[in-house]
Amino acid sequence: MPEMLINGQMVSTPSTRDVIDPRTETTIEKVPEGSQSDLDTAIKAARTAWASWRNQPQDQRGAILKAMARAVADNAEELARCLVLETGRPLAVAQFEVGLAEQYLSFYAIQTLEPEVLTEDETRRVELRRKPLGVVGAIIPWNAPLYLMTNKIGPALAAGNTIVVKPAPTTPLTALKFAELIAEICPAGVVNIVTGGNDLGAALVSHPDISKITFTGSTETGRKIMASAAPGLKRLTLELGGNDAAIVLPDADIKQIAPGLFGFSFFNSGQVCAVIKRLYVHDSLYEEVCDAMAGMAGMATLGTEGDPAMQFGPVQNKTQYEKVLQFLDQAKRDGKVIAGGAVPEGPGYFVPLTIVRDIKDGTSLVDEEPFGPILPIIRYTDVVDVVERVNASPYGLGASVWSANTDAAAEVASRIESGTVWINQHCALDPLVPFPAHKQSGLGVEGGREGLYAYTALQTVNIAKPQKQEAAA
Repeated sequence: MPEMLINGQMVSTPSTRDVIDPRTETTIEKVPEGSQSDLDTAIKAARTAWASWRNQPQDQRGAILKAMARAVADNAEELARCLVLETGRPLAVAQFEVGLAEQYLSFYAIQTLEPEVLTEDETRRVELRRKPLGVVGAIIPWNAPLYLMTNKIGPALAAGNTIVVKPAPTTPLTALKFAELIAEICPAGVVNIVTGGNDLGAALVSHPDISKITFTGSTETGRKIMASAAPGLKRLTLELGGNDAAIVLPDADIKQIAPGLFGFSFFNSGQVCAVIKRLYVHDSLYEEVCDAMAGMAGMATLGTEGDPAMQFGPVQNKTQYEKVLQFLDQAKRDGKVIAGGAVPEGPGYFVPLTIVRDIKDGTSLVDEEPFGPILPIIRYTDVVDVVERVNASPYGLGASVWSANTDAAAEVASRIESGTVWINQHCALDPLVPFPAHKQSGLGVEGGREGLYAYTALQTVNIAKPQKQEAAA
């Protein structure tokens, strides 16, 4: 049985939790069910380790992160297989996530936080310094369990913090394999990985020795975390729900962009916060886009491990599967299904790639986030109007504009209220590039240098210089 990582030791528990394969609905592994005592021990270990870790030279902290990145690269096949087992996704998608994890750890391994001189003259020198916060609590979702974990561990450690990670209850396997790989690399207590139910996440947020919470997940849960963190004024980074819009301008070449629109809508079967969730198409191109998207969806194949034709996997867990089915039922009433829509019989949380046309703003599929393989295509006639409709959403994570004229697309992008706007692409992740959240899509930023700064506290050091005394007359 996999074990948790607490204070440099691999730890088992009397209680266990089943991990379910979403392709077969059968148990594939049992994992530790961490207790409040286990969590307390992990946080205490992290607090103790912070006293020395915070003072380690940055190149030494970077060396540890580089070693973690190497461990990920050297064990990429095994990590990808863990992801396939617990998420049900195709192997190629799992391999992509493992590659992202290595990239993000490698990026933060080479970052430094040198003092910035704000001003200096003969009377003073003023420096801006960035100091570590303490112990970070990281709560990881089920849709990208390895990438989102390493995207929090990397900047937290680079900034001089220690961390306690709580993986999602339904996808703990890859996190525990990562724990095993780094147990001999990382100093005791610097990284702790504790598995368990959602109650353990709530206990992590409210714990008085946690200085910062970083969470990726639903907006509803983000609100609860924000309220729980308020009494201690904990620092927060919240990457929450997204209902990303894509706008296809009337000059777009549909044959050229259709594969991108399709791929960025259904990557990981739509279970990514920043893939296309609503597609707005100009009236002049609407029929062509609907036909192209429906054609590609109709050729897509669902499958299980070992199926060479498999392109898309199931919804990861039963709770989310049932939510997606509710969206699907409502979409059939609100619009016209032109691809997919018929849920296959048999085991597994499979939902076919579904395209819905002739649907409008104000319906649940357009206004909310299904977080599954269902895409609404909405018609528009006026660019000013469609931007207003896109901005009417309470979410503001990402968006994209598709056009043959990148300057025109960039002008439209400048009016969209979201943390990121891509041009002729979507969900293009890069450790160098910050990924901020606007409106109810969250607080703060992940990725890039700004993502590193989010794990620090600013300190101004204002130094008065000794003044020369004039010689007596």
